[in-house]
Amino acid sequence: MPELPEVETTVRGLARFLEGETITLVQVNRPDMRRPFPPDLVQALTGASVTHLTRRAKYGLIHTSRDHAMIFHLGMSGRWRIDPAEDEKHDHLVIDTAGHRFALNDPRRFGSVDLMTNDELVTWKPFAALGPEPLGELLTAEHLREATRGRKQAIKLLLLDQRIVAGLGNIYVCEALWRSGIHPGKAGGKVTMPQLRRLVPAIKEVLEQSIRDGGSTLRDFAQPDGNLGYFATRFHVYGREGEACHHEDGGMIRRIVQGGRSTWFCPVCQR
Repeated sequence: MPELPEVETTVRGLARFLEGETITLVQVNRPDMRRPFPPDLVQALTGASVTHLTRRAKYGLIHTSRDHAMIFHLGMSGRWRIDPAEDEKHDHLVIDTAGHRFALNDPRRFGSVDLMTNDELVTWKPFAALGPEPLGELLTAEHLREATRGRKQAIKLLLLDQRIVAGLGNIYVCEALWRSGIHPGKAGGKVTMPQLRRLVPAIKEVLEQSIRDGGSTLRDFAQPDGNLGYFATRFHVYGREGEACHHEDGGMIRRIVQGGRSTWFCPVCQR
């Protein structure tokens, strides 16, 4: 699934071509993806100007001059194609401006599109319970201390809880825990403040580096311009079971399963 850096990369790529432009055509090629397209989507967007684009957790938002925002989620295999050379059968939504065409392509149809007014965004159910953005000022060691105080659940699983931190996914939690020297199975309530003070900048650093690299290309993800992200070449633990830790005094990378998902870590470096 495209994670936060992939969504951020997508939003920035779209913004280069969409911001300030007027939407001249909206074409819905099927009734639904993960859920039905909004019935008023075509009417609401056609003729509207795009004021700006933002991201919340793993959602991208296209804001318009009509006080609406079209919210998209890329699901497992979704991506936007800019000025595609030809139509594809999995282009489920097409948006035209005077100079460009944008096609939302999703072979598995686990993505979604929603339409909300700006006032509705604040209370929209998927957003209402989200924790702070990991790249924002509200993610602090103190926030994590309060969110994990007394918790017996593993810190890895707590960091994946969107109510604690919005948008963190498996890849970047594994990498951030390695950078901060925290064992993924350690109970959240047992993680010390010095460890949390290392963890917060580690989260930000790994996300920012991935965004600079264009994301991690796993299976189907590509940027809107078709280029592939290459942060996957920089993984320290993710997917490296049985390989040597990148720390000189580290051990061999191990894999365990937590909450039904694989976790990779160094049993020597991470305590």
